[in-house]
Amino acid sequence: MIDFRSDTVTKPDDAMREAAATAAVGDDVYGEDPTVTELEARVASRLGTESALYFPTGTMANQTAARVHTEHGQEVLADRRSHVVTYELGGLAQHSGLQVRMLDADRGVPSPERIAAASVEEDLHRPGTGLLCLENTHNARGGLAIEPGPIAAAATAARERGVAVHLDGARLFNAATARSVPVTAFTDSVDSVMVSLSKGLGAPVGSVLAGSEGFIERARRTRKLFGGGMRQAGIVAGPALCALENVADLETDHENARLLADGLDAVGGFDVQQPETNIVLADVSETGLESAAVVDALRDRDVLATPFGPATVRFCTHRDITRDDVERALGRLDDGIV
Repeated sequence: MIDFRSDTVTKPDDAMREAAATAAVGDDVYGEDPTVTELEARVASRLGTESALYFPTGTMANQTAARVHTEHGQEVLADRRSHVVTYELGGLAQHSGLQVRMLDADRGVPSPERIAAASVEEDLHRPGTGLLCLENTHNARGGLAIEPGPIAAAATAARERGVAVHLDGARLFNAATARSVPVTAFTDSVDSVMVSLSKGLGAPVGSVLAGSEGFIERARRTRKLFGGGMRQAGIVAGPALCALENVADLETDHENARLLADGLDAVGGFDVQQPETNIVLADVSETGLESAAVVDALRDRDVLATPFGPATVRFCTHRDITRDDVERALGRLDDGIV
């Protein structure tokens, strides 16, 4: 079975398993796990922030950032198809009492003019805008690697209005790789950033939230509120430290995605968006089948993918997918899908 469902399906390699077995540990709620502390310091240094905090998941980290940056009832500006809007179970409302003002944004990043028009001043009748959420890479838009310029322009427009900026950078290292820029090119202009270590980098568990020392102090308390206080977490932080060394391998995932996209585009009924990173979206409407039926047909050929809307199928390359895997998968589609 060749599994293109997500870059979250990777298995820890031998180095990660060894790191888990030998990690120095302590109770992290007391701040006594040396492996977690090392991971947080290393990520903060890589991202160019003062401090960082380890989380079980990126969703928890995003929700914590929103809670810390805002006051109950405020509005959050976010792209209509962003992860915090689409895939986090309405957490902004449920956890923090926030209202989402959804924007239709070019490449997922609202322009400064759009931010100005959508921002609301606090007054007797309205709680005001408290946060702008950005995303890079943009999952639902096909893993788009947003350039640093639009991120910085959007952040500047928000900050001019006293609005904090959080960057959901679950696959931010993919974006930096695709754009051939240091990851700090994206983080320097925002107030906080989340990066996932369990997606493209292959760690079995964990994401990291980064920002100023004061922000992380408040985030630690909110993480506890949300149930994210961990004990001997070095067992999972050790493999996450190994994952940080895998950034250079992301270009291979991008190359495999381009190879896969070219091959899928030649399959009858598939119209494929050229990928910028490791996510490939295929419009399958011309097959006459809904995406779920296409995914079932792929499974019959021992290829796993994900329905991504009524007529779209998502394929995701990752460190457990080789060029040979891509070529074998394409070979199983030589006769089409229907």
